[in-house]
Amino acid sequence: MTHPADHSTLPDAIAGRRILVTGGSGTIGSRLVDHLLALGPEVVRILGRDETKQFYQRQKYRDRTDVRFLIGDIRDRDRVLRATEGIDVVFHCAALKHVESGEYNPFETALTNVTGTQNVIDACLAADVKTMILTSSDKAANPTSVMGASKLLAEKLVTATTNYRGSHQTAFASVRFGNVLGSRGSAVELFAAQVAAGGPVTVTDPTMTRFVMSTDRAVDLALEAARVAHGGEVFVFKMPTARLADIVSATIAVFAPRCGRRPEEIEIVRIPVRPGEKSYEELMTEDESLRAHDVGPMYVVLPSIDTPLDIAAAYEHVPAAPVGGYRSDGVAPMDGPEVEAVLRAAVDGVQL
Repeated sequence: MTHPADHSTLPDAIAGRRILVTGGSGTIGSRLVDHLLALGPEVVRILGRDETKQFYQRQKYRDRTDVRFLIGDIRDRDRVLRATEGIDVVFHCAALKHVESGEYNPFETALTNVTGTQNVIDACLAADVKTMILTSSDKAANPTSVMGASKLLAEKLVTATTNYRGSHQTAFASVRFGNVLGSRGSAVELFAAQVAAGGPVTVTDPTMTRFVMSTDRAVDLALEAARVAHGGEVFVFKMPTARLADIVSATIAVFAPRCGRRPEEIEIVRIPVRPGEKSYEELMTEDESLRAHDVGPMYVVLPSIDTPLDIAAAYEHVPAAPVGGYRSDGVAPMDGPEVEAVLRAAVDGVQL
């Protein structure tokens, strides 16, 4: 099992603070809570609408007095306002994230990802929160799906708040990352379930490329963004890429032995491409790269609109990012063994 990373520069941002994590029982949210609790906050509030997930999470933390569990939906503005009272830092992880379901339920997706995000923003302003970080998606860059478009609009809402926050000093920023290996509802989880059933494993287009990362790496980005955000930025994590064919093969190699099956016996079959699915993923567009800076493990995309706070000045001595879109089909993919090694590390301790 993986453990929270050593965020030696983060305690000043988290220690003694009062934290709210929306969607705090989801894959990213729950792992974020693990990391936060290791940094000594005064309290972490977990807001979510799934009482079953919260039940099991409560058992995990049953001996702690610095965790609070709140049932509620980010669509409910009054509930979010109450949950945010007295909070210093908000990590907004709650969202509808599945591309296909978003295509068939666009209004519901907009209510959660757009209206829900605005509710969180308003609550942060009302409570004079110090920092708010939105967890976004690679699908927000040049979106072709309802989910991607909704996440892009959520990012725009977060960035624009710096313009109308008035006397409030809250720093609003977003983090954008790709596929989190082994997350709930992810392709890897689906492939693993198909392996457990004896196959076949279904794949749309084996040549598709995807940015991939572990849950802990995604959490690292969110925490680092909270530490350094000035307001209005979109933080884009640099990530390795993999072909879908190699992700499928790696999933079979990793999970078949756990199920008492032989990898070579698992059949792979092609199925049609799903609505809204792209052949590649994009974390930063060419237009965004023109106002982005390279800060080592990630790019920082600055706002396209004028802001009262001169954010650009904070990055004037930071190297500019390379000009051009940051796409999964423009990065040399890992080979099969590398993908398998990354997947094994990402799902260590995960049970089918």
